[in-house]
Amino acid sequence: MDQTWLKLQNGSDVRGVALEGVEGEPVTLTPEILRPIGFAFAQWLSEKKGKPVSELRVAVGHDSRLSADIVKTAIFQGLETCADEGGKAGCAEIADSGLSSTPAMFMATVFENYGYDGSIMLTASHLPFNRNGLKFFTRDGGLDKADIKQILTLATETGTFDAPPPSGVKPINLMDDYAASLVATIRKGAGQGDTPLTGLKIVVDAGNGAGGYFVDKVLKPLGADTTGSQFLDPDGSFPNHIPNPEDPDAMEAIIAAVKDNKADLGIIFDTDVDRAGAVDKNGTPINRNRFIALMSTIVLEEHPGSVVVTDSVTSAGLKYWIEEKLGGVHLRFKRGYKNVINESIRLNAEGKESWLAMETSGHGALKENYFLDDGAYQIAKILIKTAQLHAEGKGGVDGLVEGLPEPAEAKEYRAKITAEDFGSVGDEVLKAFEQFVADEPGWSATPNNYEGVHVTVDASASNGWALLRKSLHDPVMPLNIESEEAGGVAKIAARMKAFLSQFDSLDIPPMV
Repeated sequence: MDQTWLKLQNGSDVRGVALEGVEGEPVTLTPEILRPIGFAFAQWLSEKKGKPVSELRVAVGHDSRLSADIVKTAIFQGLETCADEGGKAGCAEIADSGLSSTPAMFMATVFENYGYDGSIMLTASHLPFNRNGLKFFTRDGGLDKADIKQILTLATETGTFDAPPPSGVKPINLMDDYAASLVATIRKGAGQGDTPLTGLKIVVDAGNGAGGYFVDKVLKPLGADTTGSQFLDPDGSFPNHIPNPEDPDAMEAIIAAVKDNKADLGIIFDTDVDRAGAVDKNGTPINRNRFIALMSTIVLEEHPGSVVVTDSVTSAGLKYWIEEKLGGVHLRFKRGYKNVINESIRLNAEGKESWLAMETSGHGALKENYFLDDGAYQIAKILIKTAQLHAEGKGGVDGLVEGLPEPAEAKEYRAKITAEDFGSVGDEVLKAFEQFVADEPGWSATPNNYEGVHVTVDASASNGWALLRKSLHDPVMPLNIESEEAGGVAKIAARMKAFLSQFDSLDIPPMV
């Protein structure tokens, strides 16, 4: 089978190179490759919905990437070419949402005035300017790995084809309605009339992605002073910084904006607004463990004792915060936002209440919001709390996470697997590591672990933890280390290097 299309799968997304300009990265998302993907999605959706292709309604949107028009046009061509068994070509309605956020494209299947059978978001999140990709949705949520594989297999079977320029596409104003839904949510939650953010200065850094709408269409109608907001204009060359709440330069930019403008809160989005981070009035970042702690504080106040599902690299301090401070249950699961979300959904199906699923990357979903991976909705929850605290004269949300235990040190290393069969090598390393841990003084396997090998290191051996796992998609073994004492990471890393050095198929990075 031709692997051209199957190689584009990146978990539950499609990702590839859409523009020239980076040496050694040939274009893999050409119109010839993209048309069959649009065609295949219509086929897949027809079977999923149990209706002919000619009755399907599909919406397409994109972030600020420079390749958006090229990719969009090819997808439209594929959607218009796909035919039902009677030979009638094209979907009943194909809509162009233009510049959009990923969460809004899901809501295109939910909002009553839209109700599309499926939708496609064109984005590669925070990846470099030459990349692009596709995320697919039905009303049931984002597609899973198996669905993506099926669509790409159908594209392979279809093969390349020529098509005329798309002719039946209609524009829609989805983002206006999505923004209005956020405004309504915040007004209702805050319970203080139409402008609950009056008297608050809130700055936004959109990183020249798709999140610039949040200032004029959400914050200003709620009464906020947004002076000092920056990089709101869409520009897929990302001239100011990578739009990524995990990126140090991006966080420094929003921290500076908060301090320079004496803001009460700073907000930062990634390119397609399915992730977010924040900065409190003191200029302290609210991202990674701190962001999960804040969201857990808000959600567990509303749903006491429920389960918070996170990825596998969250800190020991966060577990203490959720379970000892807030009285919730912390389930540290696997990396991958779909893994985290699906586990929370599974728990609810079993009767175990779980309202929040979050990764340290900023991906997060709430049960009340369709378990949608939605950075803007998370910020809406924070803004509700911000408005309430302001009305009560209790300061900002920084007080909600005051006292969160922070590790003295934390570090991630990535050992490359040089063997072709990298999956088997990873399994071999993990099996050997289990025995190493059992023999290492002061080290013990952490209970209730769901990914790789997680080890707890006691006070006699640097007081921290380490997690060695296989990457979700790449020939890499990430190693995360955290310690409660200065110099502890280096001590744990030294023992890890001694262990990893016995494997010829591992390219070990400098570990200091």
